[in-house]
Amino acid sequence: MKAVVTGGAGFIGSHLVEELILKGADVHVLDNMISGNIHNIHRLAVIHHLDICSNDTKEMILREKPDVVFHLAAQADVGKSILDPKYDADVNINGTINILEACQQASVQKIIFASTSAVYGNIQKDMVTEEDLPVPISYYGLSKLTAESYIRLFGRLYGLSYTILRYANVYGPRQSAKGEGGVIAVFLDRMNKGMPVSIHGNGEQTRDFIFVKDVVRANLAAVEGGHQEIIQVSTAQRTSVNHLLKMLTQIHGSNIHSINTEARAGDIKHSCLHNKKAQELLEWEPQVKMFKGLKETYTYSRNHPFLS
Repeated sequence: MKAVVTGGAGFIGSHLVEELILKGADVHVLDNMISGNIHNIHRLAVIHHLDICSNDTKEMILREKPDVVFHLAAQADVGKSILDPKYDADVNINGTINILEACQQASVQKIIFASTSAVYGNIQKDMVTEEDLPVPISYYGLSKLTAESYIRLFGRLYGLSYTILRYANVYGPRQSAKGEGGVIAVFLDRMNKGMPVSIHGNGEQTRDFIFVKDVVRANLAAVEGGHQEIIQVSTAQRTSVNHLLKMLTQIHGSNIHSINTEARAGDIKHSCLHNKKAQELLEWEPQVKMFKGLKETYTYSRNHPFLS
């Protein structure tokens, strides 16, 4: 199998590239290196230092004619999307259209798209399913939802096969505290610098934290399953920020100083995604328990403090 991974030098993308190569795939990484790190890329991957919005990207896909495109490259910072919605749309919508046009023209067998729980907004449900109405409260969530609509329409108009994966809150080794960095990466970065961690609001907001290697397994399963489907990738379990801090304190072995700050605009209070569809259509379920994943992430951050 020949695969192109957009954003392959990034957090999730680099783990996906490694696993694809382990399985014998010919892997091409497409990344503009704005948030990616060249040191993350497996030595056997072919690197294309390109932007997803460029014509050079389209020409590369037409030239290489991959079997599968994993489209992970994105502007993934909620705060940045609020400050600069045009840039967010340029990358997440126009960049996706450029990739879709290339896939259609190159007769790519399938595109697998990394979407997000942010499309749902502040939905008031204990457990969100794929049938729930998306109502984004950030431009990031809106741009991802719009990209999904373009993918579905390309599938309808041109027969392009796709699977859209809506990730819960992904964490793990190599996640940067900058840009798309989630709360775990930010906490670990501040701990490494001897600084107090900041909790936005009262810390009772909850997230569905999913380990990066489980997300990679879902992407690989989507090559053969879940055609023309939107599927959530999650643990279906809620964890509050306060409980997260308690687990990190246990792993760290001493108290972690924390301060409470104002809640941020565009932030979601509670988010937990059902994963029954992934179990049924992808024959996938999460394997890494949160404490184990946190411990692995903590150890990596202590050994690589300057990569965050």
